[in-house]
Amino acid sequence: MPAKRPPVPLSRERIIDAALHIADSQGLRRLTMRRLGDALQVEAMAIYHHLPRGKDALMDALAEHVTAVHVEPGGSWQECAKAWCRASRDALREHPGVLALALTKPPKGRTALAIREQTDQLAEAGLGDAPEAVRALRAYVFGAVAVEVQQSGWAEPTDDHDGPWRPPSQGGGDPRSDADFELGLDALLAGLTRH
Repeated sequence: MPAKRPPVPLSRERIIDAALHIADSQGLRRLTMRRLGDALQVEAMAIYHHLPRGKDALMDALAEHVTAVHVEPGGSWQECAKAWCRASRDALREHPGVLALALTKPPKGRTALAIREQTDQLAEAGLGDAPEAVRALRAYVFGAVAVEVQQSGWAEPTDDHDGPWRPPSQGGGDPRSDADFELGLDALLAGLTRH
């Protein structure tokens, strides 16, 4: 008889990974503490040891996971801005199940630090009004990803939905949406250059 493997210890990272999986595969409305506990094979109350504020802390952590990107400094401010926008878009597209949180949760923790880092890098690279530019760039990326997700057919399931519900495949990406994103980004950067 094979030896039983010891359970994997519960950690904040495991909780967030499991919650992202549920949100991306079943929709954010289906993410409950009980369902999360079942996915982790623990009692739901065990999650509170890692996230004392419970579901509120979980929602904050999920939003932070997809919005706290980091980009190495270098190049012109335009190159730096493009790197930030592309990294942000990739992070948001990787987890469309929590896009609504990213759009509605105010920046905290690591997200606030990432925004400050982006602002500092753009200012150091020569952009005059970096805080205003960062707000515009973030709004553009969030809006562009929201449109991509909507156009992909990926949406929250309705209450009367029956049968398995799945997001679209996340491989490859759509070359047309990539080109559209870059076109809009170039136009925004041109506007910031004149500003």
